[in-house]
Amino acid sequence: MADSSIVTLGPGRSLLVDSSVYDSRMAETSKEQFFMGLHADESEDVLPKVETRVVLVGEAGNNAGLEKALQDINTPYIKTDNVRDFGDGENCEFETVFVLKDFQAPEYSFLYKNDNRILGPPAVMHCASKGEPLPFSSRPLYSMTMLNLSLCFTGFRKKDEVVTLVNLVHHMGGIIRKDFDSTKVTHLIARSTHGEKYRLAVCMGTPILTPEWIHKAWEHRDDINFHAGNEEFRTVFKVPPFQDCVLSFLGFSEEERSNMEERTQKHGGRFQAVGDERCTHLVVEENSIKELPFTPSKRLYVVKQEWFWGSIQMDARAGETMYSYEKPESPAMKKAVSLLSLKTPNSGRKRRRLRETLAQLTKETEISPFPPRKRPSAEHSLSMGSLLDISNTPDTCKSSGEHKRRRSSCRRRSARQSRSEKERPLQHISTPVYRKETDQTDDIHENAKLPKSSTPALPKQSARWQVSKELYQTESNYVDILATVLQLFKYPLDKEGQVGGPILAQEELKTIFGSIPDIYEVHMRIKADLEELVMNWSEERSVGDIILKYSGELVKAYPPFVNFFEMSKETIVRCERQKPRFHAFLKINQAKPECGRQTLAELLIRPVQRLPSVALLLNDIKKHTSDDNPDKVTLEKAIESLKEVMTHINEDKRKTEGQKQIFDVVYEVDGCPANLLSSHRSLVHRVETIALGDKPCDRGEHVTLFLFNDCLEIARKRHKVITTFRSPLGQTRPPAHLKHIALMPLSQIRRVLDIQDTEECQNAFALVVRPPTEQENLLFSFQLTAEDTLKSAWLKTLCRQVANTICRADAEDLIQSTDPDSVQVSTKDMDSTLSRASRAIKKTSKKVTRAFSFTKTPKRVLQRAFLANGTPDDKSPGLDGDHMGRTSSSSTLAAVHSPSMINLSSAFERKYHTFSRSTTHLF
Repeated sequence: MADSSIVTLGPGRSLLVDSSVYDSRMAETSKEQFFMGLHADESEDVLPKVETRVVLVGEAGNNAGLEKALQDINTPYIKTDNVRDFGDGENCEFETVFVLKDFQAPEYSFLYKNDNRILGPPAVMHCASKGEPLPFSSRPLYSMTMLNLSLCFTGFRKKDEVVTLVNLVHHMGGIIRKDFDSTKVTHLIARSTHGEKYRLAVCMGTPILTPEWIHKAWEHRDDINFHAGNEEFRTVFKVPPFQDCVLSFLGFSEEERSNMEERTQKHGGRFQAVGDERCTHLVVEENSIKELPFTPSKRLYVVKQEWFWGSIQMDARAGETMYSYEKPESPAMKKAVSLLSLKTPNSGRKRRRLRETLAQLTKETEISPFPPRKRPSAEHSLSMGSLLDISNTPDTCKSSGEHKRRRSSCRRRSARQSRSEKERPLQHISTPVYRKETDQTDDIHENAKLPKSSTPALPKQSARWQVSKELYQTESNYVDILATVLQLFKYPLDKEGQVGGPILAQEELKTIFGSIPDIYEVHMRIKADLEELVMNWSEERSVGDIILKYSGELVKAYPPFVNFFEMSKETIVRCERQKPRFHAFLKINQAKPECGRQTLAELLIRPVQRLPSVALLLNDIKKHTSDDNPDKVTLEKAIESLKEVMTHINEDKRKTEGQKQIFDVVYEVDGCPANLLSSHRSLVHRVETIALGDKPCDRGEHVTLFLFNDCLEIARKRHKVITTFRSPLGQTRPPAHLKHIALMPLSQIRRVLDIQDTEECQNAFALVVRPPTEQENLLFSFQLTAEDTLKSAWLKTLCRQVANTICRADAEDLIQSTDPDSVQVSTKDMDSTLSRASRAIKKTSKKVTRAFSFTKTPKRVLQRAFLANGTPDDKSPGLDGDHMGRTSSSSTLAAVHSPSMINLSSAFERKYHTFSRSTTHLF
């Protein structure tokens, strides 16, 4: 559909020429302009004064309001039913203005052909209400409904329709312009969403309306208080973004496709099945569609889904060029993890390869707290191959022959090294050699012996440094999340001059984002201080001082947001449901990689979780801080300051049900740490598994994993329930069926391995863990046992919680798919008789070792011995760790030789002999 061209009414007369209500207005005092050079007094002598006379034609003469308006502006008038008596226009005594009620009557046609001045009653009454003289218009003017409006047309094919619309605009005081000039055109009247004028109007934010707007405004022509430019009135007549568009959708789920089809109809478009010849646009989900099922025609626009949501957000059809779908290139094949054969006779080699495999898997997740090194200049950074070529000094030129010999020697050595590296499962990048100009080339042999690692090997750092680095890493990720919220959501919504007007009101923006900018500013400074601390680390540096420094600002910034977080979520849901443009805005930005496919509400929950996470990390740092370090006291003060901040947060926001679930876990798991009980913690998921490795417990143990929002409780099934717990009130709860193994913060999980299913390995997964006290990665492997637990859903939930804990948006990047051989995991023969007997012998061996050990007597055995010897009246507290340490040398023997201990040992010995006989029979 092309833009409308010039339409002519007759020979030499153009319809779409620039016109104005006041282009021919001439005040009586300005008639001297026709006589250039004459003064006003002189012009009166030349021209006689012409008086304006109003002729009320037909029904206009019966309008009392019109007569009063003429009296108010001191304008004489007469009434007539026969305009032919005044229609010659040659009366020199009067400037005659005809006022007609009906612009379709024969009288109007007669006056118009004779070029008489014609006004409608609303135009006269409008001038009277403003105290202005009657306008001198070159065209008939009925009302001021479109006063000061400048219109442009596009997309019209029928000439008669354009003629009618142009006449109505002129009758209502509007201006018509042929070309679209953004500085002059106030509204674009469009029949389609094609054409250059439409694109310009979208870019400039000019309202684009349908022709019905003009017709509806003409119906209000008699209302002198009505104006067609009223925003509430014209909004109804906006051109929908998908007008004349037929859409089809490819790659979306059934729910998403239904939602998009519904919104297509709501915004003026139609939809058809994929491949239908009537379709004008094919909207593609670019993340799931790698290749189109057919070859699109030239007239079919193939666009990304961002075009669809962007059009709804702007309330105008977006340009297809910016969102054109292109077939993605085939992704580069990722380097597969080397397979470690279980048949390798050398077990030490297998363990070494396993460590290298785990290091490779966690390489991408390690976040260096240090900024990237600046690339050294060519003078100081010389590689092995170019070292001899760069020197241009006379001395080096003299020894060029020797350089060539040494260079060939280096090449042979490099070839040998490359061959040896090919045998290794992981490839390494050679370390660049940093030299000075004064260095001698004889050092080449020493440089060839440099380690192959791409970065210098760091000395083993303390656990205190490890946790401090983790604090900085999570702080850096948290600041990035806040920056994403501000840059992708708040700032665009708060920007002035949005296409189509503001998406949200200022009150809604304040409710949703609250004090996020203040929180961001505080944590930007905390991040800078932590970065400086980690880069210039020493054990004497204080971590607690940084938190204490900003505790006052944290108290001011956090409570206003956290206390009203629920209201913020409700506002997001309500606005997304009621405002299609906001819904489209969220769809566009939440699909960007910066968000990690998380919703705005999910990103905004990070400030609620951040302070408790920092407090836990500070506690870990304090645990690894020596008592003589001054920072230990400072850390205690910092933790107290964070608790003070959290006390300002509304206590009523806590989830009672979540706390009840945590108490149930504490009661169900024997030996569960007391610090599991926390106000910010909530139970996310629970899965039943079987251990496949030697850590965190023996292979074949039934293990229950309790996933919380910031930690993972690992507990195994107890082999025998000893007693039940009776509270002081006499109420008895069920005995604990699980035994505590470890409470692991989610920040220690470096990678989640999705182990591929094979004949020898089914429904297995593994966790690559790096505790701060360990110098290498650990592998925890499990097999899911519950039939109703979907492994993919469980791994995604686990990765999402890990990403939330370390303040990362790319949760899916934490999952690595690998084969079972690469991590030496197998589920074969887990339930065989031989496997069960082997596990039983291992457990019995451990029990015998503990029972007959005088140096490592279990704490629980000692407690039972002392409780058996004590009387009910004894009120001394139970043995704590310090007391056990002090009395181990004196009380261990007494405990072992006590009657209770002797009976326990005898019973255990009988059980052991019975089990030994049974296992011998099995073999």
